[in-house]
Amino acid sequence: MDAAEWDARYSGTELVWSVEPNRFVEEECRSLRPGRALDVAAGEGRNAIWLAGLGWQVVAVDFSPVVLDKARKLAERLGSGQSDALTWVCADVRIWKSSPDAFDLVVIAYLHLPPAERRVVVQNSASALAPGGTILIVGHDRLNLTSGVGGPQDPVVLYSPSDLVADLAPIGELTIERAATVERTTPAGVALDAMVRAHRERLVG
Repeated sequence: MDAAEWDARYSGTELVWSVEPNRFVEEECRSLRPGRALDVAAGEGRNAIWLAGLGWQVVAVDFSPVVLDKARKLAERLGSGQSDALTWVCADVRIWKSSPDAFDLVVIAYLHLPPAERRVVVQNSASALAPGGTILIVGHDRLNLTSGVGGPQDPVVLYSPSDLVADLAPIGELTIERAATVERTTPAGVALDAMVRAHRERLVG
């Protein structure tokens, strides 16, 4: 999809997704000490807003001005100070790049691109991690095509945990903490997601 198609998809007043964060983002990030976070391809902002509610200062990037406007309004409606902790950036994550060492947490949730484009986004995002920072990537697993429900039906944009680990390999000082295919229960049945969590080693000396 290009930005115009994404604008059309999110042009309605109702949320396409829930207000609550993705379950794996919540499970993997809730115990982390708040700092600076980057939400890549943030969509309607549910993960970014949830992180802001925990005390994170969050930069949320998406290429759709329509969806970012919905995210802003959702943050304002929820209150509790989330809006002040959120910075919304309208940019194409395939070419947008943060300065290095800028974030203590990077989240890439359900971003599906052809492999070459995905690699660029993953590596640019991982390069933005500060020492000690964590990156979490989760999305529809390639196995979901035959053994799960929902999600994109084009195998080209799907991936496995090992694909994500390979994407991260060129980034130095990263330790893979978890790489697994995980189950997610939906109203239509069980979906299979690929998830990788890694952290950047702290500098010594």
